[in-house]
Amino acid sequence: MAQHKSAAKRARQSVKKNAINTARKSRVRTGEKTLLKAIKEKDTKAIQTLLSNYTSQMMKAAQKGVFSKSAAARKISRLSAQIRSEEHT
Repeated sequence: MAQHKSAAKRARQSVKKNAINTARKSRVRTGEKTLLKAIKEKDTKAIQTLLSNYTSQMMKAAQKGVFSKSAAARKISRLSAQIRSEEHT
């Protein structure tokens, strides 16, 4: 238990921030799974909107520090490449 007023406040903030970050990470992962499912089913209409939504959510999470910016860019790049390769086959 925190002994100082400021430490107690910081503990409360940490709990709140942890919940927000967990929800944000979960939302990104769900978006990724949905996008991968659409790629597998070759649903071209859904893929474009899902990729746009996923990119937006992932970069927002990276800006907030949930993911590193390089990890976000890497995941987006790999998914985009996967979509491009599926279009040509």
